[in-house]
Amino acid sequence: MADPMRVRALEQGGVTEVKVLMQHDMETGLRKDAGGKLVPAHFIQQLSVLHNGREVLSAQFGPSISKNPFLGFRFNGGAKGDRITVTWTDNLGEKRADDAVIA
Repeated sequence: MADPMRVRALEQGGVTEVKVLMQHDMETGLRKDAGGKLVPAHFIQQLSVLHNGREVLSAQFGPSISKNPFLGFRFNGGAKGDRITVTWTDNLGEKRADDAVIA
């Protein structure tokens, strides 16, 4: 399994700002190694963010996203102490889920 994500959530004036740093190599499948062989594709495909079990963001990624992607977004309705859960699945079927409490 991949390294943990860094998830931060801060509520101010009814708007919750979420920042996520995902640890993933995000290989496109087009790069060659030192021996000239193609490095197999390995990238995040599906991302979901839940606020207390309700989906507030769903995204599809592709091979053009950079290594260790960063995602920042805002949504209405979060409160201090609520839980944010970020889940991703990559093209090889690997999954990662991490969460944070809104500050």
